[in-house]
Amino acid sequence: MRRSKYFTRFLILIIVLMTVGCDQVSKELTRKKVESEAFIPIIKNHLILTNVENTGAMLGFGQDFPPILKRFLLQVLPMLLLLIMLYRIMSKPNLNLLLIIAFAFVIGGGLGNLIDRIAYGSVTDFFQIRLGIFKTGIFNIADIAVTLGLFMFIFLIVRGKKSAI
Repeated sequence: MRRSKYFTRFLILIIVLMTVGCDQVSKELTRKKVESEAFIPIIKNHLILTNVENTGAMLGFGQDFPPILKRFLLQVLPMLLLLIMLYRIMSKPNLNLLLIIAFAFVIGGGLGNLIDRIAYGSVTDFFQIRLGIFKTGIFNIADIAVTLGLFMFIFLIVRGKKSAI
């Protein structure tokens, strides 16, 4: 069954806006309600709530870069890539539905963190998972969305259901 391009665009916008909205609301609550670098166990010591401002990218990469390089690598380049991705998936309504959803999560998560970088000069991270020797970096809702989207994309490639973008 063929989907209309309007349904596809609506779905993309809903996923992107919901992802950005959930991300921004959770970060604002964290900034207001959780002290900086607090250690609040949510599920024993396995899920930790904290409040860390990350001035770099994933795991702090690039936080010591010169300001102009940091602005280009963490704001300008991601904005261009997100806009290109959004344009590409909006202009191809017959892509695999799971591929559309995957890219919408990546775009929404990317925009959520980009908003923080532009508005605050850093990204608010607040979750950490600790399971035995496994310990994640500190992350946020936008990071979860990007990771989920990438895992969905990889799953589709492995399953052979990728449509060209």
